[in-house]
Amino acid sequence: MIREDRLELNDRFIAVFKMLEDRGEIVKNDRNGKGMGDFAERILGNRAYGHIIRAFLNPTDKRVIDYRHARKLCQEYGVNESYMLDGIGEPFGIDISKQPREIYMQGGIATGNILFTTTEAFAGASIELSAGKEDNSFFSIPGLSGNGLVAFPINGNSMEPVIMDEDIVVCREINSVYEIKENKIYAVKNNGQLWVKYVQRIGDARGRVTHLKLISANHLEHDPFVEEVNEYTRLYQVIHRISDL
Repeated sequence: MIREDRLELNDRFIAVFKMLEDRGEIVKNDRNGKGMGDFAERILGNRAYGHIIRAFLNPTDKRVIDYRHARKLCQEYGVNESYMLDGIGEPFGIDISKQPREIYMQGGIATGNILFTTTEAFAGASIELSAGKEDNSFFSIPGLSGNGLVAFPINGNSMEPVIMDEDIVVCREINSVYEIKENKIYAVKNNGQLWVKYVQRIGDARGRVTHLKLISANHLEHDPFVEEVNEYTRLYQVIHRISDL
């Protein structure tokens, strides 16, 4: 009899596989590196084991993924190990506050380690930042420590279902475009605009990062687009979101 924890692990595997499909990282019949055989080779070590992956994906099959291969999935596709192995947090590393955003934001909290700005990060179409007055305050979240944290409200649906319209994201600035990691979400401030997207680096023949490809989670409604990197480009890794649950 299969242990309950293994069944729960396999349920999370099925959910993550579907998310990877939705993001275009797995295309079952693809022959250019994203097919089921390619996935099986990366996770199970043999591209002929696509049928085993399909068995894992079938809720009525008795075969389920084990912890060793679940860890491999996390390594290969940037899945949050805490979520995959223990069911804690979110699949791609963004923790969600377990209380509504009003609890954190009400009353204009004046102390804390997180700078909240009313400047909106757009998870949608490109919109210029407002030239009006920007209101700032500080707040804190239990368990989220450290300096250099900044929070923005979200406007738009292009990162759904990972980040929802009107959520607040908490970010930590990174020092260089070369620190960008695959399958992580970033707030990108560039040319007077601010987006929240999955980000991929685009380099030239000399290895310099010249552009960033910005990719939406809701790829059915929002196409990827490219932004040129310049001296004013700023990137903030999204590490937490506050949502009305």
